[in-house]
Amino acid sequence: MVACPALLVAAPASGQGKTTVVAALARLHARQGRKVRVFKCGPDFLDPQIHAIASGAPCYNVDLWMCGETDAKWRLAEAARDADLILVEGVMGLYDGEPSAAELAARLGLPVLAVIDGSAMATSFGAIAYGLKHFRPGTPVIAALANHIDSAYHAELLASSLPPDIAWYGHLPRDTGAALPERHLGLLPASEIADLTQRIERMADLLATTAAAALPPPVDFALTGAPTIPPLLAGKTIAVARDAAFCFLYPANLDCLAALGARLEYFSPLDGGALPSCDAVWLPGGYPELHAETLAGNRPLWASLAAHVAAGKPLLAECGGMMALFDTLVDIDGHCHAVGGLLPGQVRMQKKLAALGLQEIDLPEGRLRGHTFHYSHAETPLAALARACRPDGLDGESVYRRQRLTASYLHLYFPSNPEATARLFLA
Repeated sequence: MVACPALLVAAPASGQGKTTVVAALARLHARQGRKVRVFKCGPDFLDPQIHAIASGAPCYNVDLWMCGETDAKWRLAEAARDADLILVEGVMGLYDGEPSAAELAARLGLPVLAVIDGSAMATSFGAIAYGLKHFRPGTPVIAALANHIDSAYHAELLASSLPPDIAWYGHLPRDTGAALPERHLGLLPASEIADLTQRIERMADLLATTAAAALPPPVDFALTGAPTIPPLLAGKTIAVARDAAFCFLYPANLDCLAALGARLEYFSPLDGGALPSCDAVWLPGGYPELHAETLAGNRPLWASLAAHVAAGKPLLAECGGMMALFDTLVDIDGHCHAVGGLLPGQVRMQKKLAALGLQEIDLPEGRLRGHTFHYSHAETPLAALARACRPDGLDGESVYRRQRLTASYLHLYFPSNPEATARLFLA
């Protein structure tokens, strides 16, 4: 066993301020000389980018379904070996999803700080905090912090409403200058927030005067061996798209490919260059719709990718990566862009959410888990190679294949099956 102070920051719903509080706590302790490791509960690419900047270390995902309990326990225990503080940001509301952040906290023994937007309430603040703790017996909610509070008197009303078994950790004012900007998929990527560090520092300063600034209680983590991953990709080079259009990459996926023996060669489809020399290609998700005109103009890249696929080499395209491979991409304003041309049909952006949630797919290479989250709709004459399955048993996303090109809206979590992942990237 190894002990390390740890805290799971949760809320009754999305939009309460979890990400801001976690990032501010991470920066507050990091600038005091502590080594902070941050994790994100559930599938997410954007919040971890913020936390990586705030803490100075990569932010990994932990999820009892997509990643698995064994994966989560191993990652947290490894972090606890040399960290001074572990922070875990919950997903949506504390009890949302199955399994939820509440179940993760209960199974791993993580104390929970409830962040609650108290701007439009008084005594009801205590009722919400009480409900978060007692809705399911054993949920380890230890404290509450009020967000978006305009006066000390208002904060006193909220603090006095808490039951005796939930500590008051203070409050944060409404501060639009420190708020993290958003768009349709959630927060902006960290690289697009020019003053991100200043925003995080500002909130860290505000938290420094609250009880939340103290180290949480230590948690015992059981040490387990690292998963054994055979070097099935030894000697192979995988070209990985990585720029503002393709920025949704789990650090664990990159680690998994490296553990499989692959050499990763990063390239930017936005810079106008062709594909680097490689054995396989990975086009992850991101925002191709925001850069469609630039991508449409990079004909050398699409010609290189077409030749790559024609030669029987693997290409994995996930969500935004798949969107960029269709004949046309129609952006939210209705403008049509001729993009990759490797998949017949078109993909059209829409203002309404098209799909969201965890999914599992049985491919010829093996079973993999992941998630989907997109605001576009694809129309193609291609027949699906396979259909993903949601945890509730209903059908999920289609997976398409042309030669060794595999494309889907799914964002796969490679450590859920490293051997199957390796086979996806082998000719």
